[in-house]
Amino acid sequence: MKKSNFVTHPFEPIYDENSKVLLLGSFPSPKSRDVGFYFSHPQNRFFKVLADIFNDTLPTTNDEKKNFLLKHNIALWDIISSCEIVGASDSSIKNVKVNDIKTLIRKTQIKAVFCLGNTATKLYKKYIGVNCFTLPSTSPANCAVHYDELKAKFKQILQFLN
Repeated sequence: MKKSNFVTHPFEPIYDENSKVLLLGSFPSPKSRDVGFYFSHPQNRFFKVLADIFNDTLPTTNDEKKNFLLKHNIALWDIISSCEIVGASDSSIKNVKVNDIKTLIRKTQIKAVFCLGNTATKLYKKYIGVNCFTLPSTSPANCAVHYDELKAKFKQILQFLN
C-alpha cells in the first residue's frame, strides 16, 4: 500500500475581474504539480474540450493556457488548498483544508461555479455550501465518459458567458 503525502496546493487561481464562470477541480495531479499548471497530464482532456467548445486553438504552454482561460472569461482553481493524498487518487484524500472560494467569487463577475468531478462537487457542497453544477472529470482515469459526451456537458458553461 502506498503512503499518503501531505501536499499543499502549488498554484494560484487563474482569474481576473472579468471572469464569469469558475471551473473548480479537486487537487492537482502529481504530473500537474511537476509541470506547474492545472490539468497538465498529457492525456487529460480539459484544454482540448474547452478549445473545441470555443472553436479556438488548443493552448499548449502554461502562458497560452492562462491567456486562453482569461480570454474566455473563465476562472480556474481547485477546492483543496492542502490535504493528504496518495498519488493522484481522489479517493485517498483526507485531512482537507479548502481554498477561499467565496473571496475569489466576490472579486469577479462569476455567475456560475462548475465543479469538475464528484470529489470537487462533494467538497464544494460540504465546505462552501452554495449552488454549483457538476461536470465530468476530464482525467484520463475517467475513461467511462467519452469525448463527445464531455464536450456536450461542458457546453453548459457557454450560457453563462454571454
